[in-house]
Formats: sequence, C-alpha cells, structure tokens
Amino acid sequence: MGGSGPPADINSTGAGHARGETSSLLSRAFTAATITELRHAVAAALAAAGLAGEPAEDFVLAVHELATNAVRHGGGAGQLHLRRQGDLLLCDVVDHGAGVDAPPIRQVAGDAAGGRGLWLADHLADSLSLHRRVDGLTATVTIALR
Repeated sequence: MGGSGPPADINSTGAGHARGETSSLLSRAFTAATITELRHAVAAALAAAGLAGEPAEDFVLAVHELATNAVRHGGGAGQLHLRRQGDLLLCDVVDHGAGVDAPPIRQVAGDAAGGRGLWLADHLADSLSLHRRVDGLTATVTIALR
C-alpha cells in the first residue's frame, strides 16, 4: 500500500469498553518486509489491552498466519486493524488479492509443505470469519479478554 513513510499506527485506549464501545488499538499497512515488525506491534497492543500469556501468544500467531497469507496470496501487501469492543478483541487482516471465493478452512496432510494458515488461525483464536470482497479478502479473528 503505497506511501512514502512508515506505516501509520493508531493507538488509543478509550473509556466505555464496558458499554461495548469500539476503540482502535492498532492500524497498520504491511508487506513481507514488515511482517516481523507487525507481529511485535500486535503483541504490544494485546499486552496493553490486557491480554497476556498463552491466549495472547496464540492470538499473535493467528494474526501472523493471516498476514502471511495476505502477502503470499493476496497481492503482496495488506492492512491490519486491531480493535477492542467491550471485552472482545477483533483483528481484521485485509488484502487485495484476486481470488474468487473465500478459501475453505481445512486441515491439510501432515506431510504437506504449507496450507495450514487458516486452519491454525481458526484453532488459535476464538473465531475466524472470511469475507470475500470485490477487491480482495478480509479475514477477522476474535478473542475474548479473559
């Protein structure tokens, strides 16, 4: 996603989480060159939101798999939006690939070289949804703050 400077972050903590209001925790464009940086930013945003330990590690890995898929299969770049709504964290990974339908979420054979990203994301997060748009795919994972 073109631009001359580093990707923009939006970090905010907002009152009103108990009322279910939504606040943006992180919004960032990414490419293959910035996936590691993105992973660290997601981990930091989750920690600031109060998610820690194994649930946070699992969610970071789920998001990382979706971002990697966006780079590999969705046009080489993507946009991540992490937000909090009440006690729920939602992360959208948006790409601009030319695929026709949302791919199936299935486990692949143990000897396969790849193809586990969506399956992992589905099992590591509380939920995974895929939405095909005219201009790409949006994958959304959620996790409840515990």
